[in-house]
Amino acid sequence: MNRKMIGHIVAVFTIIVWGTTYISTKVLLADLTPVELLFTRFIMGLVALYIASPKLFKPVSLKEELTYAMAGLSGITLYYLLENVALTMTLASNVGVIISVAPFFTVITEYIFSRGKEKAGMNFYIGFVVAMVGIYILSFKSNPMVMNPMGDFLALLAAAAWAVYSPLIKAIGTYGHGTVASTRRIFEYGTLFMIPFVVAKGYSPDLGLLKNPVFLGNLLFLGFIASALCFATWNYSVKILGPIETSIYIYLVPVVTLISSVIILHEPVNGLTVLGAALTMSGLFISEFAKKRQ
Repeated sequence: MNRKMIGHIVAVFTIIVWGTTYISTKVLLADLTPVELLFTRFIMGLVALYIASPKLFKPVSLKEELTYAMAGLSGITLYYLLENVALTMTLASNVGVIISVAPFFTVITEYIFSRGKEKAGMNFYIGFVVAMVGIYILSFKSNPMVMNPMGDFLALLAAAAWAVYSPLIKAIGTYGHGTVASTRRIFEYGTLFMIPFVVAKGYSPDLGLLKNPVFLGNLLFLGFIASALCFATWNYSVKILGPIETSIYIYLVPVVTLISSVIILHEPVNGLTVLGAALTMSGLFISEFAKKRQ
């Protein structure tokens, strides 16, 4: 099995995990504030990464360290805080659709970062439109989209923050520090930049909740699997496939969410649901096929 195939498999694994995190998040937000949950989740992830890769490394240059800092700020602090605040101001379905435009923004940021050397072909944009139609149907199969300007705008900013993160990961992959060690450094900056928000909002989680096996299990899943492990696997995929090709898999998040909701929450499936999932998958394959042909 070649490295490219491994990169695709790892990207799919990451998306499958991230697509199911909404269930754990929903459970934990019943007892924690969004800021408490985010800070706890990434502190746990940081501890796990230190255990996996305890050896420290010194920055080679100021430029390299700034790249790590910007990755932590964009992919950890800004993305998750903007997304969580947006969820308190607008419909979750709105956020899901808007966040899914991240691959389009990634094309723009990668074009800028590469100074015009990396750009997507027409099939990428065709696939993007097809996938977005499918995602829209999945998210609003029963109710029309209700615009909430501020919340929707924050979700759009979150998608843009993630698009900035992806090209930075590509650059970090050339530094030679290893995926786990590099992810740990990103987490260090991400949690550091999160501290002012924690101070402003307060941080006083009830430790007695850890006695609840459901609470503890969901927290361990978010902290160790969805954060530490999956950020490392996503960064590995970006290193192998590049930001644009990896970002296409974001289209699958609503599909995974749909499947997990049917299996775990026993939510019903109708014709529009199947159509939306089919269009989303078609958009992914059109974009991916375009990459192969080019």
